[in-house]
Amino acid sequence: MNQEKIGKFIAQKRKEKNLTQVQFAEKLGVSDRSVSKWENGRCMPDLSLFEPICTILEISINEFLSGEEIPKEKYEKKAEENMLQTIDYTGKKIKHTKAIYMTILGVVLLLIATLPTLFCIDITRMRNNEPVLFSTWGYEYVPPINLDVENMEKCIREYLVKEEEKNKHYNNEKSFVAMRTYFIDEKSEEKYYVYAWILQEAYYEKDGKIEKDTAYSIPHKFELTKEDDNYIVTDYTIPRDGEYYERDIKNIFPKSVLNDMEDVHTDGTIERLQLEIDEKVELYFHK
Repeated sequence: MNQEKIGKFIAQKRKEKNLTQVQFAEKLGVSDRSVSKWENGRCMPDLSLFEPICTILEISINEFLSGEEIPKEKYEKKAEENMLQTIDYTGKKIKHTKAIYMTILGVVLLLIATLPTLFCIDITRMRNNEPVLFSTWGYEYVPPINLDVENMEKCIREYLVKEEEKNKHYNNEKSFVAMRTYFIDEKSEEKYYVYAWILQEAYYEKDGKIEKDTAYSIPHKFELTKEDDNYIVTDYTIPRDGEYYERDIKNIFPKSVLNDMEDVHTDGTIERLQLEIDEKVELYFHK
């Protein structure tokens, strides 16, 4: 089936009938753009339009499919050729249509499988306080508040302050603690190891001036137990000074914690801890 030849034949017969493309299109109930595409050989009319086109142009289906007028002596032969070509054309069109539907179905199934995955990814990111990558489609996740870490840190700070104030040198001396927690190891439901960097300083007031008495900045390993929803510090370990420091720190802290603490003096941790203590000192002595 020669698509270009058929298009030229349609144009020829239309002109013989003194019909414009617009008039021809109106008779068929299609757009003049469709007629233009047929006549330029860019596409074929739909099968349902074959008969109306032949009726308007006063040609036979056989002539339409041949793209030319057929002498009587060749009519039968052309009819057989056109029948075979039409069957082939129809089969190809069905395959093409089927391929389109299968592609659409594949895309739909892929979306059905993908969207829940993307949704779950973003819900997980929200739970970890990370920005969403795609969308949660209006769903707002509010993670449950867990105060265990805050309560552990409060327990540790209070413990260190009490221990330090046992040996204070001035009556109005006050100890202050700031900490950065690196890792909490839950050994059981009642026992925990807390690995943290501690900055502790003691201040006193003399003659209207605030003076610093003692200060230290060092990593700690705390052992905590939980009793009736309250945390209690049962022990703590720190590395010894001097030549023992490197060996002790490797024995006390897990490798992952050591890796995190390597940059403690360059990543702003000490500065942030110092600011925290400075604020506490200002509030305490000028309240």
